[in-house]
Amino acid sequence: MSSPYETVRYHSLENRIALVTGGASGIGADIVKAYCAQGVNVVFVDIDEEAGKKTAEETGARFLPCDVTDIAALRTAVATIEAEHGGIDILVNNAGKDDRHVMDTVEPEYWRRALSLNLDHQFFATQAVAKGMAAKGGGSVIMFSSVSWMRGMPGMVGYTTSKAAINGLTRTLARELGPSGIRVNCIVPGAIVTERQLKLWTTPEQNQRFIDLQALKFRLDASHVARLALFLGSDESNGCTGANFVIDAGLTQN
Repeated sequence: MSSPYETVRYHSLENRIALVTGGASGIGADIVKAYCAQGVNVVFVDIDEEAGKKTAEETGARFLPCDVTDIAALRTAVATIEAEHGGIDILVNNAGKDDRHVMDTVEPEYWRRALSLNLDHQFFATQAVAKGMAAKGGGSVIMFSSVSWMRGMPGMVGYTTSKAAINGLTRTLARELGPSGIRVNCIVPGAIVTERQLKLWTTPEQNQRFIDLQALKFRLDASHVARLALFLGSDESNGCTGANFVIDAGLTQN
């Protein structure tokens, strides 16, 4: 059976080197699968070693255990990949965690943890790959935000603040790195069904609520996001930088 990620073939992706953060499960795992199906040499990092080994076995990608909030360890992972593969062509800053939290209970330590999990590593991973990408003549950096900040979602203020900041970070990095041929774009997912969402929050009532709010009347899953990541990693998007690519089935139209 052919992969669902081969309905369109991006020949420019073949044999390129991609680093995917948070690639062990959820959206990240589907991005790993999508890139592998297109002939990309994929290395992914994640803190979940059990899930990481499983995804590596299923896809043939290489897994490096890494806590992305440990910037020194993240830099070491990047250096390891560059040394082994001669550089990195595509960086997908997917890692994040949309924990719910009540505003009144947030303390400085939790606040910093939220930003570290969802914002800081996106900058430092990009910083780490930029020199090598420039030496290769360019590359593609894919940031990850969320429509939650656009909708002003309550109960996750640390998360939405981080994801809003990525909007500005994307635009600035696009200007900083553009002269080196490095494109920086941002995927902004809406309500995506993942195993985590199903386990923690998804109910039939919530499913219907999202469908009612969306312009397109079906639930999005990780494959919708992974297909967009293929486009942004490929040369087919070589005129795009500093842009937000919203994939939310029209949720933010309301």
